[in-house]
Amino acid sequence: MTAETVLSNARIVLADEILEGSLVLRDGFIAGIDAGSSRIGEDMGGDYVIPGLVELHTDHLEGHYAPRPKVRWNPIAAVLAHDAQVATAGITTVLDALRVGMDEDADLTLADIRKLADAIEDSVAQDRLRADHFLHLRCEVSAPDCLQAFASFDQDDRVKLASLMDHAPGQRQFVNLETYAYYYQRKLKLSDRDFKLFCEKRMAESARNSAPNRAVIAAACHERGIVLASHDDATSGHVDEAIEQGVRVAEFPTTEEAARASKAAGLGVLMGAPNVMRGASHSGNVSARTLAGDGLLDILSSDYIPFSLIQSAFFLGDMVEGISLPHAVAMVSKNPAEAVGLTDRGTIEQGRRADLVRVRVDDHVPVVRTVWRQGRRVA
Repeated sequence: MTAETVLSNARIVLADEILEGSLVLRDGFIAGIDAGSSRIGEDMGGDYVIPGLVELHTDHLEGHYAPRPKVRWNPIAAVLAHDAQVATAGITTVLDALRVGMDEDADLTLADIRKLADAIEDSVAQDRLRADHFLHLRCEVSAPDCLQAFASFDQDDRVKLASLMDHAPGQRQFVNLETYAYYYQRKLKLSDRDFKLFCEKRMAESARNSAPNRAVIAAACHERGIVLASHDDATSGHVDEAIEQGVRVAEFPTTEEAARASKAAGLGVLMGAPNVMRGASHSGNVSARTLAGDGLLDILSSDYIPFSLIQSAFFLGDMVEGISLPHAVAMVSKNPAEAVGLTDRGTIEQGRRADLVRVRVDDHVPVVRTVWRQGRRVA
């Protein structure tokens, strides 16, 4: 039996325009887009209908599993809570970012990460989830166990993206050692002497492990068809290295220099939606608003606040000169989908998946009213 839904009286955000009209959804796909009013179907009341959002980098799941130090929640319950929050924020496709490679002082272990990965797999198999879930492996290449952890996902075809990270002090995100001290010395409650030893150890591990681990993971990703991302590039030299490794996405470049070099090389430049909303990076690096205004931003990620994704798209479309709402919406739908090869979604076109979000804007804040995934209401 054919399942058909008509959404009428909507402001439909297409790739390059906003169309007042109706949508026909049939068997999980967009079957028709019509201009003008319609007396049939579900009345959208003039609300926006946009493509379902696509999230490439969120470690939000870890907060549900480990809500406090040494506290572990049931992994399936954590996945369900995470899924509910991303879906009600308008995210219909999410790459859950799981860290591979743990520092010895890290709160989570590889066993914890495997529990989360298994809980996601089980929840997908049991049709418990509202959003479509894939995996993003956040590879901490300076960690001694990075390759062992990466190998534990060898047979997992849900992995769509892997990022090459190195959070050692004195470089990339933490080129400013004062910022690193503020972030880690306070977090770990270390004395000045112990913090100095901590930094020396991290820098030694980076010098020993980073380059060989990058090479092994890059080769494995190319062999398996996994998209590769750089992370926290700060210089044009970092970007050159990323290009040599076959990187296609530049995650969170920390300087305008790195963002410009990435854009010039054809990499998709990804920045954090919280950065857009705050007007600044939480670690003192380049502003995503500045990059957006300069035409250097392609993809947004909610990072640690799921709702920031839709919020940032409407903010950019409303507040940044030269960025239309369709352009901004593409940064959270079409562009991230295409970056990882999910070309069946991300835009409202006939034949695409009916992943859609109904949005009303109240006092400049987008309010998610309804979410459909493959034509089925999920929120």
